Amino acid sequence: MSGLDQARFREVLGHFATGITIVTALEEGVPVGFTCQSFAALSLDPPMVILAPARSSTSWPRIAKAGAFCVNILEEHQEALCRSFAVSGGDKFEGVDWSPGLTGAPVIAGSLAVVECRLGDIFDGGDHELVTGHVVATGVGEGGPLLFYRSGFGRFDP
Repeated sequence: MSGLDQARFREVLGHFATGITIVTALEEGVPVGFTCQSFAALSLDPPMVILAPARSSTSWPRIAKAGAFCVNILEEHQEALCRSFAVSGGDKFEGVDWSPGLTGAPVIAGSLAVVECRLGDIFDGGDHELVTGHVVATGVGEGGPLLFYRSGFGRFDP
């Protein structure tokens, strides 16, 4: 990073609280997924979202190949699930209750909300890619959001 200290930049951005998601897909009948905090609404008309997977992700290329994905917005009690999907390798879906959504992508049971998408465009985003998703289905569960703030997990108390 020219002109900025990377550690300081990370510290400053850590002051922005975000929700946590797990992005999932079925690639050749095998479920794949990764934890993603870089997710946001992009457009209401047409309904679109944006996410930013790291270029270093081993799961993202498999999801992109599938052509459709589900963004599972995590509920406050799903921290362990968040952590297990944040690591590379292994069977992340072992013991995870899920069912195929409209696109076939895994919808994780107990999620606070889900947004199912067809893959849109992929843009360069430095050490990440910027990915658009065309929303084809949504769902809402119960509970509060799992939040990430200053390298830790928390909850929202209205």
